[in-house]
Amino acid sequence: MAETIHLDRNDSAPTTPRHVAIIMDGNGRWANQRGLPRAAGHKQGVEAVRRTIRAAQDLGISYLTIYSFSSENWSRPGDEVEYLMGLMKRFIKRDLAELHKNNVRVVRIGERDRIDPALLSLVDESCELTRANTGLTLVIAFNYGSRTEIAKAARRIATEVRDGRLKPEEVTPERFAAALDTTDLPDPDLLIRTSGEMRLSNFLLWQAAYSELVFVDAYWPDFTREMLEAAIAEYLARDRRFGGLGKRSSA
Repeated sequence: MAETIHLDRNDSAPTTPRHVAIIMDGNGRWANQRGLPRAAGHKQGVEAVRRTIRAAQDLGISYLTIYSFSSENWSRPGDEVEYLMGLMKRFIKRDLAELHKNNVRVVRIGERDRIDPALLSLVDESCELTRANTGLTLVIAFNYGSRTEIAKAARRIATEVRDGRLKPEEVTPERFAAALDTTDLPDPDLLIRTSGEMRLSNFLLWQAAYSELVFVDAYWPDFTREMLEAAIAEYLARDRRFGGLGKRSSA
């Protein structure tokens, strides 16, 4: 297993990313290219998730966040949404024991409304069962939208100010970040999007402020360990400056 070397934010030297976040895009187009129903693409997408989790463990990544269902995905046809919910249930029932055995900690971010109570119970169970695990943290962004998350954090902060528990001048970026769903998680070092699309699609907008972005042409069902390694290699080749001067800067 690769050794993980953590990066001090005052040091611009490249290192293995501690936190990788992925927008898993292209399941439907993968299926359409093959004359298959969209459901087939989503099913193969789950296999890509399994490959990527195993690869992340092997490569010494500490946090892997996957965008599994966005708050905008509710606008899809009802039968497709129902199928996606069923896939999530089957993934948990099939994989939870193995994830737990492999010391993976499962964390969910996103809203709880509109989710089938049976599915929500399974997700909660997976988080509780693996809470004390110390290996890879698998963050499942489910029914997640970054603008909603930010607005919710703003309401929390505003309520504290209104109630006199927080002064306006105490509202710092750090205090605001603590009100987000990801309060106990580090910001992603590397954010990958598959399918060739080049946008964040309401995913981790606050947290990705200094993430390195890598866009992969392949559709998500075709995503492999080698593609993950290539994205990491690109990340390692970049000069992360966090707004300052990097080591390759001459100024």
